[in-house]
Order: sequence, then C-alpha cells, then structure tokens
Amino acid sequence: MAGFLRFWKLGQPDSVIFDETYYAKDGWSLIKLGYEGTWSDLEMGDGAANKAFAHGDYSPYLSDQGSYIVHPPVGKWIIGFGEWMFGVSPFGWRFMVALLGTLSVLMLCRIGRRLFRSTLLGCIAGLLLALDGLHFVMSRTALLDLVLMFWVLAAFGALLIDRDDTRATVARRLRDGIDPQRAVRMGLGLRPWRIVAGVCLGLACVTKWSGVPVVGLFIALSLFWDAGTRRAAGAAGWRVYTAVLRRDLPFAFLSMIVVAVVVYVWTWSGWLLTDGGYNRHWADGRQGLSPDTFKFGPIKISGLPQFNMTWVPEALRSLWHYHGEMWKFHNGLDDPHVYQSNPWSWMVLGRPVSYYFENKTQGQAGCEADKCAQEVLGIGTPFLWWAGCFAAVYLLFRWAARRDWRAGAILCGLVAGLGPWMFKQDRTIFLFYAVVFVPFIALAVAMMIGAILGPPGAGDRRRAWGAAGAVALIALIAWNFLYFYPIYTGTTIPLNEWQDRMWWTTWI
Repeated sequence: MAGFLRFWKLGQPDSVIFDETYYAKDGWSLIKLGYEGTWSDLEMGDGAANKAFAHGDYSPYLSDQGSYIVHPPVGKWIIGFGEWMFGVSPFGWRFMVALLGTLSVLMLCRIGRRLFRSTLLGCIAGLLLALDGLHFVMSRTALLDLVLMFWVLAAFGALLIDRDDTRATVARRLRDGIDPQRAVRMGLGLRPWRIVAGVCLGLACVTKWSGVPVVGLFIALSLFWDAGTRRAAGAAGWRVYTAVLRRDLPFAFLSMIVVAVVVYVWTWSGWLLTDGGYNRHWADGRQGLSPDTFKFGPIKISGLPQFNMTWVPEALRSLWHYHGEMWKFHNGLDDPHVYQSNPWSWMVLGRPVSYYFENKTQGQAGCEADKCAQEVLGIGTPFLWWAGCFAAVYLLFRWAARRDWRAGAILCGLVAGLGPWMFKQDRTIFLFYAVVFVPFIALAVAMMIGAILGPPGAGDRRRAWGAAGAVALIALIAWNFLYFYPIYTGTTIPLNEWQDRMWWTTWI
C-alpha cells in the first residue's frame, strides 16, 4: 500500500517544485560531472531552465564550472541515480526518494515488531508511517530530508538488532547463571550491527549535517543498552558504568565515529577525484598552516599556534576549507522566509510549507468549478501528529516511572530529530525538517495503541473496549490522510474545498 501511494502518478506535478530546483539539478550534475556544476537558470528568462529541465532538456544550462553548494553529496547522488535510470524528468528525480520512503515503511514494521515483540504493533507503526502526510509528500519530492530520515531509521534499526544480539551472546556466555564479576570484566568487542549503524550514520551526515547530532545521541543510546546488558548479567552500582566507559566506549567510538568519518570522506570521492568542483584546488600552492583562530558559535579563540599541515594532501585541505565555508553559511542563515517556522510549533503543525500552488479556472486541468486550486502542502496528517503529542507524554511516563527501555529508545529518536533545532531559534528553518522523526511519532502512537488494547492478561471486556478504541483512532487517522490527500498530491479541487482543508490560517 505504501509503495502504491508513493509511486501512483509520481511524475505529477509535471514540473520542478520547491527546492527540487537545486537537488534534482545537482543530482544530475553529479552523474554527469562527478561534482555539482553551475546551472544557468536565467539565461532564457525566469524559470525557462526549470521548464526545459523538467522535460529532459538540460544541455544548454549545465556548465562544468563548479557550483558553491551547502549540503554534502549523498542525497543528491541518490536522486541522480533515479535520473540515470529513468531520465531527467519529474518521475526520474523523484523515483529513488519514493523508493526509500516505501522501504522505510517496511523497515519500521520490522523495527516495531522487534521493539514491541508484537507483529500487530509493528504493522500498526508501519501503517501509521504510510498514512503520514509529511512522510508521503517528502517521499514524492526530490529533497534531501527523506533520504536523511531513511539513514537515521536504518541506524536505529541496526542498533536495535545489535542490542538483541549482544544480550543473546551474553546469555550464552552465562549459561550457568549471572556472574557479577564476569559481567563487569567481559568484553563485548566490535559488533557487526553497530558497524552497520556507523555506516548508516555516516551516510546520514553526508546527506545533511543535521545528522551529526543523531550520531552522539545514538552512541549514548547504544552505551545505555550496553549498561543494561551488563546489569542483567549481574553487574551493579557504579561498576556498570565504569565497565561501559572502559570496555564499551572505545569500541562504540570505532564502530560509530571512525566508521562514520571514513564513510563521510569516501562519499566525497567524486569531488576529490575530479578537478572541476567548487574550490577543489583552493589549497594548491598555499602555505598549509593550520588556522590561528577557532570559532564555534559564541566561542572565539584567537592567537592559536599554527602548525605545518602540508603533510595533508592538498585535496583534503581544500575539502576542509570548503567545509568551513559551508559552516559559515549554515550559521549565518537567518534571512526571513514566508514559510519558516519555530520548532516548538512542529508537533502541532503550526506552519507547513507549500511546495506547489496553482490557481485554475473552469476547464483548466480538470477544474469543474468557477475557481480551483492545486497544491502540494508539506504537512503531516494532523490527527496522527496530535495523537503523537499525547503519545510522547505517555512515553515520558513509561520511561521515567516504569523504566521502560522501549519508551526511552523512541524518545531518543524524537529528541535526535527535534531537539537540536530547539537551539536554532535565530535560524531560518522549516517544518519539513521534522520528517526525520516522523517514524518515531509512528512508533510512539503504536506503543500508546498497545496500551489502549490492554495487556495480554486483561479481561475480555477490557480487551474489547481497547480494540474498539484502537480501531477508531487508526480509522480516524486514515480518514484524515484521505481527506488531505488532494493537497498532498496537487490534485485539482474546487477552491472552496481547498479552503475547507486550511484548518488554521497559518496553513495558507
């Protein structure tokens, strides 16, 4: 179902919408040049290049001059791969994103099943993700954030498998019963699924830098799970955390930091191994001294000793300098935008982004009324997100009062996606960044539905009422998705029906 919804009429709107004007072009440029070239959008009038590009005519507009870009390349490589397979067209540049969106639904079903030990709740989580409007719209648009979400979710799933495998390994070692001394001293070593998580986190970071905070939080999550494993094996008190710091942290660092850095640099190989990328030869002929100033946010330290860095290849020094320019861009991005929003409003869908809007009159594009509208609005399914607010409170209770590790894991995913933006109050940011934590909203609501259904030992009457409540909530969310479907897909609808769907004035 998720795949059908995401691929049905994927090429509509048959034009470049919103920031596809950057990423669809950069994706094709990477396929052709190995780096992001410069596109001349305005040579033949405003929008002429976009119209031509949407119909596969790109040759007059792409030059081999390197373009200054502010996001790493993996997401654009993925978009470009779809264009390579199906041609430069709306379907082509949206194909791979739609595929990842579909696979993420399947992945969440498996994650939910493993997390809750329930096939039913796992499938409910996947269904809720399939019926979320923001995930749906982002799966049908060639932007980077859905790709970022995919790698974050994949990393979470890999860590979940690693947790189960590690606990099973420890249980085999302690067949004769718990052993407090051995629980502290035993090494858990390098684990393959944690390395997989490191690869996925590296790919997340090289899609968008907003994946970087996720790395730190997921490492902490994995180490807390290691502490729980040692505690279950018999360790107690402060010795649990001493063992984690001594025996688990170094391997976590190797698996998730070092691996992620290697993946990050490797994915810049197109830029490193060619000559035309922006600032590719910046370091050529320079002294190669380290900077004498360090600046991070409000912190600035001047007069630092400078070291000879000529032993670092010029290409890598150029890449480092380029990243410094990207960092300055992101930290100085405060220009007002009509669709910018405060992250405190995201969970209630305060200010969504309109990717595409067209007014139509009778006879145009199937319009049967006097006035019609076509819109692609990047907004979540309201009833799912609002239920997610209640679910988050329920999970906080489960984690704080019941020490439920499942609630803590889901909350970690929510915080990883939402938390860092709370510290960017002066930056221009948008609601669609929230797609990264939509799977965790689905998991949170699924866990709440599990509580509504009741525990296995509950009486028949309790289970019946619980089932009725769960079915009613899921049905309400499904209806809500279908109701908003026309403004998720750019379907032509009468203007008054479009207005009926603008529940808040901030949605316009």
